[in-house]
Amino acid sequence: MIRRLLPHPALSVLVGVVWMLLVNEITFGALFLAVIVGVAAPLATSRFWPDRPKIRFGSALLGYVGIVLWDIVVANFQVAWVILTRRNRDIRSHWLVVPLELRSPEAITVFAGTISLTPGTVTSDVSADGRALLVHALDVDDPEAEIARMKQRYEVRLLKVFR
Repeated sequence: MIRRLLPHPALSVLVGVVWMLLVNEITFGALFLAVIVGVAAPLATSRFWPDRPKIRFGSALLGYVGIVLWDIVVANFQVAWVILTRRNRDIRSHWLVVPLELRSPEAITVFAGTISLTPGTVTSDVSADGRALLVHALDVDDPEAEIARMKQRYEVRLLKVFR
């Protein structure tokens, strides 16, 4: 019964939290609507998600979030330094093709989103077979080393989060 009412419990909680953030006030009515929307949205979309991703909500996920937050802060300073100290012709931007070991569409989406969240890089495309990402990097000395860094810092951790 509960499984039918809450097909994606984590999504229900996320939708409810986002609803409350959008409303920007804590009232009975806002909480009531957050619960209604949090239950209704996953129910309405559950047939589009036949296989729920298996996510480990433990140290692997916390470690991943910590690394991503740290990298976002550091990359902000790196990008600011590049923009403030280099001339346009001295910036070494590259298109990188990052091969994927991840197979789950949700895991690939998180990986691509993480790359785009980190200043100085943006995911542009996923290959048709889902085996590679096309990433633009603002300033790269060694493209192969940058690809290896992305895979080591993010993809290896995501492989542990998404079983």
